[in-house]
Amino acid sequence: MKPTAKVILVTLVVAILGFLTEPNGPLGFFWRPDPGFPKPEGARLAAFMFLGAIEAMALGLGVSFLLFGYSTLKANSQVSESMTRGTHLAITWLLVNWWAHDSLHQHNGMALDGLLGIEYVFHFTLIVSGLIVARFFLAVVRAPASASP
Repeated sequence: MKPTAKVILVTLVVAILGFLTEPNGPLGFFWRPDPGFPKPEGARLAAFMFLGAIEAMALGLGVSFLLFGYSTLKANSQVSESMTRGTHLAITWLLVNWWAHDSLHQHNGMALDGLLGIEYVFHFTLIVSGLIVARFFLAVVRAPASASP
């Protein structure tokens, strides 16, 4: 199977599973929305479903990047292996976190201790991931160009 076909297959399978396991999905029983969480209707429901589909696709792309992206990053950069691996994991987290992040918001509702935990775990790690990707980018653009054959 070609690499592109593998990425598409993994992305679609994980995205479908992600969509089905969101809090309002048929398999999302383990984190159903808090009873006090507002129930969207009409256009709002469609907007939330569209956002859920986008988040599920990002989850699928993130899992594909986790499985298949490291070799491409490593082959095309002249930075340390630890920086390359850190960037690989940071990009993965930037893509996959939204599925759990939004789902936990719905499940938690407005309970402030849970909300604070969600915000710290996700927002702090997203900021760190952004810093890692920025550091990688700067290292790549500052690296001397390799000689062309």
